[in-house]
Amino acid sequence: MRPDAIIFDLDGTLWDTTATCADGWNRVLGRLGIAHRPVRAVDVRAVAGRPHLDGIREAFAGLSESDVVRLADATAHEDNLAVAAYGGVLYPGVREQVPRLRARVPLMVVSNCQRGYIETFYEWSGLGAHFVDFECWGNTGCDKAENLRRVIARNALRAPWFVGDTDGDRLAARANGVNFAHVGWGFGAVEECDLRVERVEDLLALVG
Repeated sequence: MRPDAIIFDLDGTLWDTTATCADGWNRVLGRLGIAHRPVRAVDVRAVAGRPHLDGIREAFAGLSESDVVRLADATAHEDNLAVAAYGGVLYPGVREQVPRLRARVPLMVVSNCQRGYIETFYEWSGLGAHFVDFECWGNTGCDKAENLRRVIARNALRAPWFVGDTDGDRLAARANGVNFAHVGWGFGAVEECDLRVERVEDLLALVG
């Protein structure tokens, strides 16, 4: 069935900001005086897709909960500043194909990111005008499945596709009874999906 919208995950699906965020996390560690080895992009990538607080808790396992909360608050703010200034890496085809997709179906974003991060992506990439709705953990405090449900409900969607890169994305799609398209790039692998996408251009052919 042709989708009536395409809902994208963000990190690992549309872009990669792990190097930018790693630099920002190191600046925060220095400002807060928390001793820790230097954070690398691979460390950020390992927790990508989780709600920000959960990701910080896992990336900095062993820190006290009070330090984890301090880090989560500070890195959420620093991420937005750093990404606004330095951006990230759009995956091949995103800049060119998103406008073409928007001409065929409405586009939306659901992410486990912090408040303000999706808006930063919109502005930095110049693609914001092509998306009609979004939701994230930072706005609602809810998990990805619930945020996906909210976007589906408020847009009265009947057959959206959720496009993502991790098993968490797959589970969110399954919880809402919608098709899941797994991208062949990004941060994660899945055991099964409804559609496999090796290039952003493939979505155009699949939508028809």
